[in-house]
Amino acid sequence: MIEAVIFDMDGIIIDSEPFWRQAEIDVFKGVDIHLTEADCLKTLGFRIDEVEDYWFERQPWPNRQRGEISEKIVDQMVHYISTEGKAMDGVYHALDLFKSMNLPMAVASSSHMRLIHAVIKRLNIEPYFEILCSAENEEFGKPHPAVFISAAKALNVAPNKCLIIEDSPSGVIAARASKAKVIAIPEALNKDRAEMGIADITLSSLLDLNSKLIDSI
Repeated sequence: MIEAVIFDMDGIIIDSEPFWRQAEIDVFKGVDIHLTEADCLKTLGFRIDEVEDYWFERQPWPNRQRGEISEKIVDQMVHYISTEGKAMDGVYHALDLFKSMNLPMAVASSSHMRLIHAVIKRLNIEPYFEILCSAENEEFGKPHPAVFISAAKALNVAPNKCLIIEDSPSGVIAARASKAKVIAIPEALNKDRAEMGIADITLSSLLDLNSKLIDSI
């Protein structure tokens, strides 16, 4: 029986993936790395410091100050979210559903905590969540399950009694590794990825959620 719900943020709560891709393309261009949208998908779900490391390992640039690229991308993301951020379809439906079922909720994201706060403020959804967790505080990011395990611990619920909602392949792997139940809501570019098949259920949007479905998991 599900006792708590943990949401990923980017691509689940807020339509931020296009912002991430644009911010990464813009900032990496400054160190003469010209990414495409397809390149950005290779690191979908990674922490931003891991994205920086990923590209430095493959196309090292001179005079690197580790973290400088990451901070510039986060700065751009805070601006995009605060001015243009929009909720994903069904977010308020899902939050009200879980609230009506008396299920405590948390956010567990690869994004920096200041981005999590920017999203929560932009969408005016702070009252729904008891816990906000960022993988920036973990030794390992997704696909390691650390951030989900930390969120479950903070909720005082065993991970195998949690339901995690994810959109990225690395996030689904992390969620499954935590022993939680997993709902995948992949964006179109990832819906055919083999990793998504390890989720318990795959939905097209949060609008597909209902209490009967949750009770069946």
